[in-house]
Amino acid sequence: MTCATAEYLPLRTTAAPPDEAALAEAVRRAGAERCPVYPLGGGTRLHYGAPPEAPGLGLATAAMDRVLDHAADDMTITVEAGMTIARLAKVLAARDQRLPIDAPQPDRATIGGLVATNTFGPRRFGHRTVRDYLIGLRAVDGRGEVFAGGGRVVKNAAGYDVPRLLVGTLGTLGVIAQVSLMVRPVAETAALLVAKLPGFDAATDLLGRLARSPARPVSADVLNAGWGSEAAPAGGFDDGTVRLLVGFEGSRTEVPWMVDRLRAEWQDSAAREIRLLDGADSAAMWQWMTEVPAQLQANVRPGRLGALIGSITEVDPACAVAAHAGDGVVKVRLSEEAAGDLPAVLAKLRPAARLLDGNLVVLDAPPGTGLTRDDVWGPPRAAHPVMRAIKERFDPEGILNPGRWIF
Repeated sequence: MTCATAEYLPLRTTAAPPDEAALAEAVRRAGAERCPVYPLGGGTRLHYGAPPEAPGLGLATAAMDRVLDHAADDMTITVEAGMTIARLAKVLAARDQRLPIDAPQPDRATIGGLVATNTFGPRRFGHRTVRDYLIGLRAVDGRGEVFAGGGRVVKNAAGYDVPRLLVGTLGTLGVIAQVSLMVRPVAETAALLVAKLPGFDAATDLLGRLARSPARPVSADVLNAGWGSEAAPAGGFDDGTVRLLVGFEGSRTEVPWMVDRLRAEWQDSAAREIRLLDGADSAAMWQWMTEVPAQLQANVRPGRLGALIGSITEVDPACAVAAHAGDGVVKVRLSEEAAGDLPAVLAKLRPAARLLDGNLVVLDAPPGTGLTRDDVWGPPRAAHPVMRAIKERFDPEGILNPGRWIF
């Protein structure tokens, strides 16, 4: 999903500092004037977060895109926050390495933005999130002071885990200047098995079998018929069926073995058709699932996924659902009718998620919808007083991305 900056952020002006020192100076000056600061990466996820509170300075990191250190033998890399995911991938690929995190629009999305939004895709099931690869960072707080946490090596004892604290906080604790990451070897091959199923009950059955299988997938996703022909790599959904997609990565020996094993285990199931996507087709499908244009995201324990999807489709039968089933994450694109009355939909779905010990957030909160911060993120939780104290320590004047996160 591409966002027009002016549509989502009320910017008076935009600055593009060339390095960390200039970044710190820009924040320092804004703080002296109590001017809001809106960090900008590639502009691919500006729709995420509550509507901004006041006009301010857009602080773009695009000019900060250098590789600062690549210890390939140690499987670590340090880069500036403005480097795009695509360029990072190219740098790592030259040494047969990768950061195995799915990112939308990788030619625009930046590594700083990936950390700030904690973006992930279907392969979170096998590879986890950027939080698990982050070993250090440097950032600028709301007073324009540079702070650091972690280091450039995997084994370090740096006190509080400041780097992970900043993951997913939308730049409200600090504007990220550089990050140090663990990386992994490039997989030799990849494949996706796609099962066409009569409904969610059949998908639940196959997921149960998968949990008992010796096959170890990196992704396990369920898509309902609401996506229609958009999910072309999976064969489309013109027949109204549900799809279960299970993905594998690894060596040229283990991936075919796992695919064949799973095919055999599914032979007596309700699957109407089982097809294989490999090579470019599997990569295209994973990328499509990373970029699904969803408005809502709910999280529950994987075992309660079926109940959650049932509640969602009861409220909006025409919605499109994409579930990262192994992680209990459900992304929802509402029907046009339901999207037109989003507050009413939230009033029904959020209690349903809470009954399942889960939560629900708004992924796309365009201006003009009238959504409050609690509408987007849900009511305050028990940890909010602690997080508020942390926010006040890092940003005492509240200038960093004000109103967009939970504080």
